[in-house]
Amino acid sequence: MPIIDKNTTFWGYKRENGRVGVRNHVIILPLDDLSNAAAEAVAHNIKGCMAIPHPYGRLQFGADLDLHFRTLIGTGCNPNVAAVVVIGIEDGWTKKVVDGIAATGKPVAGFGIEGHGDHETILHASRVAKEYVQWASELRRVQCPIAELWVSTKCGESDTTSGCGANPTVGNAFDKLHPLGATLLFGETSELTGGEHIVAARCANEQVRTDFMKLFDRYQDMINRNKTTDLSESQPTKGNIAGGLTTIEEKALGNIQKIGRKCTVDGVLDKAEVPDHPGLWFMDSSSAAAEMVTLCAASGYAVHFFPTGQGNVIGNPILPVIKICANPRTVRFMSEHIDVDCSGLLQRERTMDQTGDQLLECMMRTINGRLTAAEALGHREFVLTRLFESA
Repeated sequence: MPIIDKNTTFWGYKRENGRVGVRNHVIILPLDDLSNAAAEAVAHNIKGCMAIPHPYGRLQFGADLDLHFRTLIGTGCNPNVAAVVVIGIEDGWTKKVVDGIAATGKPVAGFGIEGHGDHETILHASRVAKEYVQWASELRRVQCPIAELWVSTKCGESDTTSGCGANPTVGNAFDKLHPLGATLLFGETSELTGGEHIVAARCANEQVRTDFMKLFDRYQDMINRNKTTDLSESQPTKGNIAGGLTTIEEKALGNIQKIGRKCTVDGVLDKAEVPDHPGLWFMDSSSAAAEMVTLCAASGYAVHFFPTGQGNVIGNPILPVIKICANPRTVRFMSEHIDVDCSGLLQRERTMDQTGDQLLECMMRTINGRLTAAEALGHREFVLTRLFESA
């Protein structure tokens, strides 16, 4: 009996725009670094809402500013979010984020600090946040088909057990989700280096292949413009090397295991863009854990698979992160961070199908309401991607 099939359902929150979330957050979203204190004060005043502070948003321009807005608007639009209060230093840019989120139909309000000060802003924003929290508390989960689920993946602190165990476990789960109409995502552009031809060969058609290579080549051009001699000290990381990965090519071959054996790459996204049809998507992204998971949330994904070898502790404020590990030492010493122990695969105690099903079973429990280890431990890493320095 398979863990999931085309008739599988889960209990989710049906949002105004038809998307389905698996969490019901009310967030206080600062537009810029100057608004963090006010946002956190509102979250302190009103229990049940959550501030998402970050260090950027002033004097950005061009493509970097566009990505900033796309990430913040996407975060507010994520179906795991029920309602949003946006706080910015001034009204214009604050309204831009509010309007972007309002297009989903969900409740959203914005407040500018200039001309009002923190006290007045916190007062008015707290009143609205209280109304949103009480409204959201009455929302109820409804039964939703598995095809409405969006699942992203990224690995971190990889070692030899990642490419041989945890990453193929994700790949097995993706192979089972893909034919059911789920919307899937992978990325980490730098960590495809040396294996990009494998991904290109998996693209569903020539247009997708062209789009993928365009983004990959853009990354290579950036490295060639800025590198000193090579990617040493960065890719692979010191932790990767300690775990037995000696080249970026080895790391890439392990990373690619996450897209399984049967999935086709059905579309390509730039950073924080939103897919427009089901299937497996590639998103150009950093390999930094918190940056990419933040981009996945901004692209609208509802749950995240995160294989780790050496033990990454990443979480996200709105996107539940399921940690998968095949390293028995990491499972033993960092057990509080691991949701799925698939070390039995490398010890020949379990088959690939069994560990894939083990992950899917954990996924079903998570999307139906069970907290992940990262959520229970309070990991809320939210890191915006920057393209270049501010003006």
